Amino acid sequence: MNIEQLQSFAFPVLLVVIFYFLLYRPQKRQQKKRQEMLSAVKVGSRVVTIGGIYGEVLSINEDRIRLKIAENVEIDLSRSAISSNISKEKNDAANAK
Repeated sequence: MNIEQLQSFAFPVLLVVIFYFLLYRPQKRQQKKRQEMLSAVKVGSRVVTIGGIYGEVLSINEDRIRLKIAENVEIDLSRSAISSNISKEKNDAANAK
């Protein structure tokens, strides 16, 4: 194997390694973090939806969440519509102090 063949083989391998570390790994880490956040949501948690609606979780099914957004106002959402769990963030901030 001469040097030209080695160079032509090394370039695609180098591209794959770069894409792995710059794209694939961070995306998998972010997916794992989101999944952990969604699994930590429980009845009574305060959450924000993707649409920016703040509310309190009243009930949880496999794929749906019932959210109380105001007095006598409840909505059903897909579980994946939860953007963040703000009650967890408040607890983390309180524990950090």
